[in-house]
Amino acid sequence: MATALFSPEMLVDPYPTYDELRRTDPVHWHEPFAAWVLTRYDDVVAATHDPRLRSDRAGGMSERAGCPELQRLFDVIGAQMNITNPERHHRLRALVAKVFTPRAVDALRPAVEELVDGLLDRLPDQGRIDVITDFAFPLPARVIARLLGLESDDLVQLKAWSDDFSTLFGTDPSAVTAEQYQRALRSTNELTEFFSAEFAKRRASPGDDLLSLLVQAEIDGDRLSETELIANANLFLAAGHETTTHLIGNGLLALLRHPDQLRLLLEEPSLIPNAVEEFLRYDGTVQFMNREAGEDLTIGGKSIRKGQLVYLMFAAANRDPARFPDPNRLDVRRKPEGHLAFGHGPHVCLGAALARMEAGVAFAALFRRFSGLRLTGEPLEYQENLELRGLKSLPVAFDHRSA
Repeated sequence: MATALFSPEMLVDPYPTYDELRRTDPVHWHEPFAAWVLTRYDDVVAATHDPRLRSDRAGGMSERAGCPELQRLFDVIGAQMNITNPERHHRLRALVAKVFTPRAVDALRPAVEELVDGLLDRLPDQGRIDVITDFAFPLPARVIARLLGLESDDLVQLKAWSDDFSTLFGTDPSAVTAEQYQRALRSTNELTEFFSAEFAKRRASPGDDLLSLLVQAEIDGDRLSETELIANANLFLAAGHETTTHLIGNGLLALLRHPDQLRLLLEEPSLIPNAVEEFLRYDGTVQFMNREAGEDLTIGGKSIRKGQLVYLMFAAANRDPARFPDPNRLDVRRKPEGHLAFGHGPHVCLGAALARMEAGVAFAALFRRFSGLRLTGEPLEYQENLELRGLKSLPVAFDHRSA
């Protein structure tokens, strides 16, 4: 195999491994994870709709941890809408969906444009910036803070707690250590205390922020429980900034490595929304999600047993030549309809419209205000998370910056 599946070396470029698996063993048993890995587009799409593949993985994590004192951690994990089964997922999603309607997202655009300009105004005019540290991280973090109604000063601590929680995902499920579970529990308790206080404020004096809307969300007398409120506030915090950070970073890196495509966007800025879709297909942030077989089933002629994990490799599916011709080529004119960067089926990402809007505003501003953008040639290092693909930093040089 080009590079061992789920190895640290895959962080640099996972796509040759995905291509080889798709050709030779598209429904692959990965012994180290004791899990099945799907790399064909049609198999992945079908799996997102298959009710026999369960999204609720908190129970399995609890069994593997084998520690009753961690139950609070798994209660919070199990209340996140992205890993709940259909009945509970539908209820949670219905209660919060109105926050992310196209109309609600469009109403945020002026605020996002203001944040983008403010960040770029503060950058030093020294011919060099780190796109991740200086721009791609603080932008979505500030947007989600504003959306949630939180102070920007809280973000550093909130991210640290959220990162401890997120370490339980995107790695070998059998390799999570007792120390990682304990750290995640401590941070979950801190997040619980923080968000409980914030929700209490909103109950006493609601505003128009997302936390207030979550507290007030009601359908036929049904409201979110305290655990559901805390779990999904944390979900929005994590999903609302990290995925968009890497969409901007991965997309710009792809452009700088394909100068012909960068020239196209500079000449035709109207292509930016379409280019964002191609960035999502070509090198999306979320590489995979996993499911647990609720019963025995067959996929691609392979027998999947009840209780086994099944990895849906969205990034591999997005480069399946049976769906996307010449898939390893970046083409900002391509219409990559049906890409799986935001998932598919009932669990498709609720914040997709917000991420698209933020990225479009960000790229338009970068191209408008910086000329001669190019890589510095410094080595690039990726975050050590197999599920969420993104750079730690992206140093670029430029010739001129305009106001």
